[in-house]
Amino acid sequence: MSITVVATVPFPDQRPGTSGLRKKVAVFRTPHYLENFVQAIFNAVDLGGRTLVLGGDGRYLNPEALQTILKMAAANGVAKVLVGRDGILSTPAASHVIRKHRAEGGIILSASHNPGGVDGDFGVKYNISNGGPAPEKVTEAIYAKSRQITAYRILNGPDVALDRVARLTLGSMRIEVIDPVADYADLMESLFAFDRIAALFRSGFRMSFDAMHAVTGPYATEILERRLGASPGTVVHGVPLPDFGGGHPDPNLTYAHALVEAMAAPDGPDFGAACDGDGDRNMILGRNFFVTPSDSLALLAAHAHRVPGYREGLAGLARSMPTSQAVDRVARRLNIPCYETPTGWKFFGNLLDAGKITLCGEESFGTGSDHVREKDGLWAVLFWLNILAVEGRSVEAIVREHWASFGRNVYTRHDYEGLATPVAHQVLTHLHDSLAALPGRVLAGRRVNACDDFRYVDPVDHSVSAGQGIRILLEGDARIVYRLSGTGTEGATLRIYIEAFDAAPERHTLDAQASLADLIHAARALAALKEISGREEPTVVT
Repeated sequence: MSITVVATVPFPDQRPGTSGLRKKVAVFRTPHYLENFVQAIFNAVDLGGRTLVLGGDGRYLNPEALQTILKMAAANGVAKVLVGRDGILSTPAASHVIRKHRAEGGIILSASHNPGGVDGDFGVKYNISNGGPAPEKVTEAIYAKSRQITAYRILNGPDVALDRVARLTLGSMRIEVIDPVADYADLMESLFAFDRIAALFRSGFRMSFDAMHAVTGPYATEILERRLGASPGTVVHGVPLPDFGGGHPDPNLTYAHALVEAMAAPDGPDFGAACDGDGDRNMILGRNFFVTPSDSLALLAAHAHRVPGYREGLAGLARSMPTSQAVDRVARRLNIPCYETPTGWKFFGNLLDAGKITLCGEESFGTGSDHVREKDGLWAVLFWLNILAVEGRSVEAIVREHWASFGRNVYTRHDYEGLATPVAHQVLTHLHDSLAALPGRVLAGRRVNACDDFRYVDPVDHSVSAGQGIRILLEGDARIVYRLSGTGTEGATLRIYIEAFDAAPERHTLDAQASLADLIHAARALAALKEISGREEPTVVT
């Protein structure tokens, strides 16, 4: 087998974001596009003689991309690649494999919760040796190399069989095809009281886990049905498909509607959960009861002492800025620090590596801990099962008791997806122009105390991240936050977050939209959304 150096030209738009490079499948199939970006990784990160982890969520184009990357790794001097059988590795499982095997890094093929299929999305993400997403200095170096590239290196050779666990070679590079589930399942068993959860299932407790035809199907089947003894069929849509069965693998009330309907049925399961395309996000449901991701994070923190892996206590907590302040209240009760970071798991990684925090989470259905350096959907589901097994009460009862003890941060997120990028930026410009006049003004009956564009100084490396989202802080511990999301591949998504504290939630409606109606109206009016974008309503409400 010989190495070919293929002449090429730069693609200036290959800028990875906090979640890697995401584009439509058609873009990645442009001649040399994938190869250019992968070579940029090898040019920016010294992987010569090192170990690399490789895998993805099984979406369309994964098999071809895996073979290309393996041949390029061999041509660029990588000593060894650990790759999941059939190319499958969930994002949290990949993080664990990197850490367990002390790999230099990993390439994860996923566009997370974005749709798959030939007309869908594809993504490539590089994780560093701590198992977490590459920090900005690395992604910027990759981007710079992608703009300078003139050639890429690839081995001429046959495709590698990835359908069984095996040890292989490709040129001088060693390849280990590993069981994608085993290491991760063992880690979960070390953290949670599997005996208590198994007893819960034996008692007649019923659960429905919707894997959304995405990567967590095999993981959930092994852990829930085989190791914990949940009844066959507990895991639905459990076979990963290249197009996710035609669905949108985002575990929220809109896209996981089949699970929501099942949980609303009179004879529905006791507990429902779903995970996204690459397994790092989760949704938690009780019978006809939705647990917001912000409340979920706060509940996990408050009950962590009931879980074997966290029985010794928590060093600290962290949340992304748009996430509700519910977890802050738990931190104050526990007398531990709570950090407010920009959106992006890499910010939590610094805090985790420094031992400053144990649990962390984002309002976008992502929670995690120091067991890996990614958010972890199935971990959160098992955490909830552990709590339910110990408490012996329903999801709704546990949440309502938490509200009675801590108060309720009533919270909602409104997504305006697929906005033309100039229009989205026009909305933000309009808001920026309005900030100076806001303090002291009354919105929805509440005085504006302060407003800013969130600026974060990392307490570990002292790096500064500015322009992370517009915050409007109102009396009564209420907030309106505006932020552009970088997770889509077409146009822009504007997210509006609305929050207000309710000290006596038992007296008021459970419906967050009704409780926050005045603030929602004020948030839309302040952004001049209808006038600038023409949008009357959000695409998704959570």
